[in-house]
Amino acid sequence: MMKKCSLIMGRKITMNGHIGQSVAEVYQDFILAKTAEGVSDITIRNYHQHLHNISKYLDIEQPIAALSKRDLESMVCGMRAAGLAHNSISTYVRVFRTFLNWCQREGRADLTIPNMKDKETVKETYTDEELSLLLEKPKSDCSFAEYRNWVIINFLLNSGCRAATVRNIQNRDVDLGARQIVYRHTKNGKVQVVPLCSKMVSILREYMTIRKGEPEEYLFCNQYGEMLSENALRLAIAHYNRSRGVEKTSIHLFRHTFARKYLVDCGGDAFMLQKLLGHSTLAMTKHYCAIYDADISKNFDRFSPLTQLQQTKSKLRRA
Repeated sequence: MMKKCSLIMGRKITMNGHIGQSVAEVYQDFILAKTAEGVSDITIRNYHQHLHNISKYLDIEQPIAALSKRDLESMVCGMRAAGLAHNSISTYVRVFRTFLNWCQREGRADLTIPNMKDKETVKETYTDEELSLLLEKPKSDCSFAEYRNWVIINFLLNSGCRAATVRNIQNRDVDLGARQIVYRHTKNGKVQVVPLCSKMVSILREYMTIRKGEPEEYLFCNQYGEMLSENALRLAIAHYNRSRGVEKTSIHLFRHTFARKYLVDCGGDAFMLQKLLGHSTLAMTKHYCAIYDADISKNFDRFSPLTQLQQTKSKLRRA
């Protein structure tokens, strides 16, 4: 006697396990697996958002087994036709490639997404003039919020860290004696220890004297000592920037600015920048090196060993 088929939680029951699952269903399994691996909450939220955006150009209700290379190529072409920025398309392609790689490992699908021709675009940064306005210390009678925002901007330029990391730093994570700070909340889930320059140590020492609080409390808090929400931090920095006459308000631009200044103005190397930015792979860091190649070449005289030796020789002669 043939048994009746039924639907459980909206998922089609099939004789062949995963074969009848849609792209959307398998993607949810992918997110579940990533959550179990300990991937950060913000990355999980991004995965959900990326699928929503990808679904405008790809039928995610079709069976995963029916997904073809042509579907993926059409997805990319559709994004380009819609006028999406190259960086946005690259992000969606990268995320979907991660999903498909997981599918291959799990035996859900055997398909790879077509490679996109890289198109390096110079990332926007804050100019020296804008930074000069933002880094001017507030007057002594300013509000706690303005003073805290000034400290945060100094910190972002010292570290190049992400907004989510800034929000999650606790008082106990700061070691002024060792001139370092611990990031317990990072995008890749790994604890990271980063150095603090002398100027930042001085700024944090003064700030922590005013902020006070228990070791487990958040370093950059609101006036009541509570953790700043993602939106509160974004609005706080936007308001601060505009009050200083700077129209750019993106927190992430400070990360780009840090990377550019480290490579171009300070002559830093990609390996150290990888550690400072907390990148999982050097390939992610090399992207910054590629887009700032022209600036690095322009300033190379300042860091060339030959130039340094010639300058040293000239100083010895004068002495």
